[in-house]
Amino acid sequence: MGQASEHGGVLLISAVFSRYEEALDWAKQRMGREWGPVALESERFEFEETEYYEPSMGAGLKKQFLAFERPFDPGKMAEVKLLTNGWEDEYASLGRHPEARPLNLDPGYITAAKLVLASTKDYTHRIYLGQGVFAEITLFFQRKQWQVGPWTFPDYRRADYHAFFTECRDYFRRLPRTTEE
Repeated sequence: MGQASEHGGVLLISAVFSRYEEALDWAKQRMGREWGPVALESERFEFEETEYYEPSMGAGLKKQFLAFERPFDPGKMAEVKLLTNGWEDEYASLGRHPEARPLNLDPGYITAAKLVLASTKDYTHRIYLGQGVFAEITLFFQRKQWQVGPWTFPDYRRADYHAFFTECRDYFRRLPRTTEE
């Protein structure tokens, strides 16, 4: 029988998704106040893989990834997803844009082996975390590169995303493995 032990921490990341540069900047600042300094940030990628979000978010969307310096306890992922959902509502309530959802935040984490995203939607490949939140392994690292599953979102299959996630993985591997309370 294996012995349970505390997790040493993961690299907290979040996708920040909007058609408005102002919304992306607001989210980065809001997350930084809660989670501390950003260790790595991606470019602002054009999001063209699907029109799924256009009815609620508009066209011309950009997605950026932020990775935070401090090691994070993955056992708190459900709380983080609920917090980011609240921030989406908070930003929408400012009334700066006509869209119902001018900002989309998708938190997750990276380890040496995988990229995990949190979701409020259940599906066959998702594990319930509690509080109405699920987790999925969106990508896994094998044979020196990111691998996709049949459920992996189309944009998460992109080589430019994978290059950024590799930077994050390399950064994570250099982190001390303790989380702050």
